[in-house]
Amino acid sequence: MHDSGHTSYLYFLFLNTTAHLMGKTLDNVYKNQSIAYKYLLYLVSVALIVFFFPKGGKFKYEFQKGKPWQYENLYAPIDFSLKKTEEELSQERQAIKNNKADYYDYDASVALEIKKELEKELKDLLAQSSNSDPQKKLLQNTASETIDDIYEIGVFQQKPVSNSILLVENNEAKQMVSNNLLDLDEAKQNLTEILSNKKILSENLIGRAVDKSLKANAFYNKALTEKALEEELSKISVTRGEISEGRLIVAKGEVVEAENFKILNSLKEEYESELWNGNNSYFILLGYIILVALVLIMLFLFIKKYRSEIFNNNNKVTFIFVNILLMVFATTLMVKNNESYVYVVPLCILPLILKNFFDARLGLFVHVLTVLILGFVVPNSFEYIFLQIIAGIVTILTASELYKRANLFISVGQITLIYIIGYFAFHAIHEGNLENIEWILFGIFVLNGLLTLFAQPLIYIYEKIFGLISDVSLLELSDTNSRLLKELSDKAPGTFHHSLQVANLAEAAANEIGANAMLVRVGALYHDIGKMQKPTFFTENQVTNVNPHDDLPPKESAKIIIDHVIKGIEIARKNKIPDRIIDFLRTHHGTTLVFYFYKKQQELENDVNEEDFRYPGPIPFSKETAILMMADSVEAASKSLKNPTFTIIDEFVEKIVKGQMQANQFLNANITLKEIEMVKKVLKQKLTNIYHLRIEYPD
Repeated sequence: MHDSGHTSYLYFLFLNTTAHLMGKTLDNVYKNQSIAYKYLLYLVSVALIVFFFPKGGKFKYEFQKGKPWQYENLYAPIDFSLKKTEEELSQERQAIKNNKADYYDYDASVALEIKKELEKELKDLLAQSSNSDPQKKLLQNTASETIDDIYEIGVFQQKPVSNSILLVENNEAKQMVSNNLLDLDEAKQNLTEILSNKKILSENLIGRAVDKSLKANAFYNKALTEKALEEELSKISVTRGEISEGRLIVAKGEVVEAENFKILNSLKEEYESELWNGNNSYFILLGYIILVALVLIMLFLFIKKYRSEIFNNNNKVTFIFVNILLMVFATTLMVKNNESYVYVVPLCILPLILKNFFDARLGLFVHVLTVLILGFVVPNSFEYIFLQIIAGIVTILTASELYKRANLFISVGQITLIYIIGYFAFHAIHEGNLENIEWILFGIFVLNGLLTLFAQPLIYIYEKIFGLISDVSLLELSDTNSRLLKELSDKAPGTFHHSLQVANLAEAAANEIGANAMLVRVGALYHDIGKMQKPTFFTENQVTNVNPHDDLPPKESAKIIIDHVIKGIEIARKNKIPDRIIDFLRTHHGTTLVFYFYKKQQELENDVNEEDFRYPGPIPFSKETAILMMADSVEAASKSLKNPTFTIIDEFVEKIVKGQMQANQFLNANITLKEIEMVKKVLKQKLTNIYHLRIEYPD
């Protein structure tokens, strides 16, 4: 019995310990799932980017036509073929097409049918003639012999224009001389003339008989002609000689001329294909993985150190990586198919979109890292990296207020111009002149610009997929004729007017310190929508001297006031207001006290629980939410000012903001003391303008 009880106790202890350990393990898993997701995203991104890369090594020498060879003497490391250039191959293909042989099928049975048909026609005509029988026989014999002569080489439906004609009869092709060939019209004319010379029948009668009887018997064989052409084209050799191992290709300091340039390109192509197909492919793959991993680590470190709010949001981190992967995929796909059109890919969409959703610094940093990754795979990597980074900088500097369509067109025009100017500069450096300019590249740059305009619909798509918000959406939300704001103005006109005043104050302050003015304005317009449910409990909506709070205990009044934040969040979610705007509803009172009712409760009892009179928070966590808290408090309290002066307004603003700072409301907001001072200065100026204060002159 004792042993049974002891065993039960041990079993219970084991279960309790196991449950505790499992619970602790699950807690750790949940706490670390965000980091685990980022590790997974990082590994998947590295794997996908390396998978997108063309399968080949990277030639270790950089060279340009017309520039000195900067390395040691280069000797051929292996035997390799000297490749023909694409221009040479194109010329050979064109020459073969120009001199291609045309095949015609020859039908021998047609001549017999025509002889019978013409013999019948002539017999009918001669039966009506008064000529002697020998004359008639002579005409018929002449017709038969002429038919044999004409059809010996064939009668063509249309006279061939090719210099090489092959007539196919019984699966045997016979070369023909184009000068001796007749089409159907020429054959009819010849036969008519020969028979007319016998003076037996009129030329008109013979002509009608010939027209009725004569047919073509040599027909163009398109399938056989094209097949023969394909066979000839397939025989073209892509090489034009061999370079033996150990041969000096180029000496140090020697200018890379046309011939050396071709040899170096052939060696580069051979080197890269041999590397990947050989045993070194695993080392190449490892090298790519390390370099790509380093670049993406730099991105993670930058976001973690300077954009912690983005780093802590897996949705935003995923959004950034998806954009990088899309650009890498599009560019590598173009390189694999036709590297000449690599500039068609609108890479400047990346900084354009990231600046729109986040900020310019992050947009440029991600753009530069993406260009560095693509530098591994694109031809003329230095030229590509230089042009793309410059274009990215121009994008960041010029693209602003994308909700204004003209701004996007102007920005795209400047990006296209930078590409064109950059190409001119590089062409002048490489060639030493402005000859042989590839004008098709100008079309490619223009196409790049037109594709960059796709950023606008792409921003809309990203908003729906990732739940982000752009300036375009903010502009739509700021429309005071929108359904929700119209409802606010109808149900709580005083609150609506207060929100407009706060929006003006906050927008001016945001502009002063370089914050997102459009975002803070929209946040201000919606921050008090929770007051719609019980508008008369808020002084700005009370049009009579009746105050419903007079009949309520302070604790209940405080709850109604505090609940406008929670109710506002519920209304916003129901109306699908973006989370970035809802953040303003959550934080505009932070964790401050409903001071008036707290003091009234203290008059009723000594021991008052502060939490019953405190807003739930959180406190502001950005410059924009901090600005709204200051502007909201200052605007609301300014209604109590009587006979305001410059001094009163100055002290009034200082007192309110100081109280918020002492309550630690700005600890999580990335706003500096200097910026807070600038915000206060703007608020004082705006209140001065609102109350129409004049400068006080001394007596």
